[in-house]
Amino acid sequence: MGEFTTTIETRLDQAYKGLKEAQSAGDDYLADTLAVEIEDLQRVAGEHGIDLGHRE
Repeated sequence: MGEFTTTIETRLDQAYKGLKEAQSAGDDYLADTLAVEIEDLQRVAGEHGIDLGHRE
């Protein structure tokens, strides 16, 4: 696994964790921001042929 793939996976893991925390805290703005970041990271991964499997 390359450094790029590792970075994408790490950032996704952090974003999912932050999203759950933001949702639990009722922080809708942060939750929306993190949801967009997750979508962007998934798009970038797909464009580069990175198989992320099922993440959440």
